[in-house]
Amino acid sequence: MKTSDYTSIGGLVASAMVAAGVSWALGHGGIHVLGLPVVAWAIAAAFAIQWIAFVPAFLLRTERFYDLTGSVTYITVVGLSMALSRPLDARSLLLSLLIAVWAVRLGTFLFRRVRAAGKDARFDVIKRSFPRFLTAWTVQGLWVSLTLAAALAAITATARKPLGMVGWIGLGVWSVGLGIEAVADEQKSRFRKDPANRGRFISRGLWRWSRHPNYFGEIVLWIGVALIAVPVLSGWRWVGLISPAFVVLLLTRVSGIPLLERRADDRWGGEEEYETYKRTTPVLIPRPPRRNPRDSHQP
Repeated sequence: MKTSDYTSIGGLVASAMVAAGVSWALGHGGIHVLGLPVVAWAIAAAFAIQWIAFVPAFLLRTERFYDLTGSVTYITVVGLSMALSRPLDARSLLLSLLIAVWAVRLGTFLFRRVRAAGKDARFDVIKRSFPRFLTAWTVQGLWVSLTLAAALAAITATARKPLGMVGWIGLGVWSVGLGIEAVADEQKSRFRKDPANRGRFISRGLWRWSRHPNYFGEIVLWIGVALIAVPVLSGWRWVGLISPAFVVLLLTRVSGIPLLERRADDRWGGEEEYETYKRTTPVLIPRPPRRNPRDSHQP
């Protein structure tokens, strides 16, 4: 086997171990069904859905349904957790609704984008390798599990509390985050559809305030989810706060901003317009632009 194959197998094992550890931690003080915490059933379902979807995806060598499957997994996992954690309270219902709204919006947007492009360049090489492609799907199962950790801890908690002020603040934070993400995605989508912008990078709208406003919105909305969950966290269930921390780590250090920044540098690095935009616009946290770079954009 190739070195990349061994690395992929290591990724599979690591994903399973991390998922098991999170299940164990969040299971303390949580509802159990058939001797296992509901959280464990939920996380197991997240991985099972990925592995089932992987089979036709590998046979057809396609990644077109990868993001859509992720969104379906979020909704399914939350739905399963609710079904096994009755009676439900306002906090559980609110968290479930917010996650479903986010998943439907983002999943639909990403699916349409991949369908329009014909492919997702991230998978050009790995979809030809069984272990590497399987690892990508397995990591998505871990991704779902970790980002949902705070919500799952709250939905499956045996202790129920009124939503309270912190919960309403969390809802407000989530709303701001979703609004920023949705507007940024729509602005970039419209930019790409304009033939006059082919080969250019985006620097208008929210993209004048941040080079990655959609990622900023994503981080903010998951902080909102965590805030809603906080009042019912205790003991080992505080591990649920890995949710926003994981999103921040993933988007700022792993597959989000670093990847897109490298692609942008490779494509426009050295161009005066791009270098000015990069100098005057923050990477993530929005702020008013120092200058008004020309309206150019990044596909």
